[in-house]
Amino acid sequence: MGRPYGEQVAAKHDEAVAALPGVAWEEPFAAGERGHRNRAKLVVGGTVEHPTLGVLDDELRGVDLTGCELYEPALAASFDRLARFVTRAALEPYDVPARRGELKYLLVTVSPDAELMVRFVLRSTEALMRIRKHLPWLFETLPGLVVASVNVQPAHAAVLEGEREILLTEADTLTMRVGEVGLHLPPRSFFQTSTPTAAALYQQAAAWVDDLAPASVWDLYCGVGGFALHLAAEGRTVAGIERSLPAVEAARVSARSRPGATFVAGDALDVARDRADTPDLVVVNPPRRGLGPELAEWLDASDVPHVLYSSCHLPSLVADLTQMPRLRPVRGRVFDMFPQTAHGEVMVLLSRDV
Repeated sequence: MGRPYGEQVAAKHDEAVAALPGVAWEEPFAAGERGHRNRAKLVVGGTVEHPTLGVLDDELRGVDLTGCELYEPALAASFDRLARFVTRAALEPYDVPARRGELKYLLVTVSPDAELMVRFVLRSTEALMRIRKHLPWLFETLPGLVVASVNVQPAHAAVLEGEREILLTEADTLTMRVGEVGLHLPPRSFFQTSTPTAAALYQQAAAWVDDLAPASVWDLYCGVGGFALHLAAEGRTVAGIERSLPAVEAARVSARSRPGATFVAGDALDVARDRADTPDLVVVNPPRRGLGPELAEWLDASDVPHVLYSSCHLPSLVADLTQMPRLRPVRGRVFDMFPQTAHGEVMVLLSRDV
């Protein structure tokens, strides 16, 4: 922060070029330095009467960050009303030093149509009835609210969410309209943090893949289907594989308008090993830790001619590529998914040396 934005983007591009020389790099994509983060992960601090939404300081007390300029306007506009709801429903913020209180986080996502998903992360279900009681007021004051839920996270640990999700609304997914694709986002699922940047990422992926004209594609970390559904095309089959069953079910709903795309729930490596066919191209968009040696080595030893790798952590990408010496990066582009940080999304197209 404090560095001119153009320099930030150039530095991320230069870092990728230095880490992966010999690649044909496109100009980096940058949607801008403010106003396009679609998700807020807000630690709730303070008191019932005066809650803070933001982070914790060095003494584990709440610091309000509702004025942060990274958030989309419709997302930022919801924060004051959510703070008022905390007071109205008497949701005691969780006091980390005292290990007392109920409300730990507010997780808020906004769609391109200014619709909202709000998740209350609680230590227990003690406040659930009060949230239900006052939810009509929240719908009235937040007209864009579509999905609301309670997540129960009882552990005294820096863990964002727990395994139990209690849906409070009839709608169970938020529609994220990206280009021509409407992606259905359930509460406990991953989506890129900047919708304009995600749209550019998927558009670039589709352009590179169309140049290769593969007949079959596997997306091994498909999530709710972002890459898979943008790569679906006439005469091409796309199979998405994802460990999260709710994400797979949501992707199947989205796929109703994208013929040729199918989705299965399972571990990426296990499904890849068990299938008898070999695709013309594999897409991987793994977590920050990367693919890991087993999947990287399987890809290297396979007959897959092309791999499209999108990474949010350049060192993990470089480490994985050392495990895939037969797959050479030939095209690349940096996407500034995380302005005002040193991080970026790097996508590379790999081709097999023959």
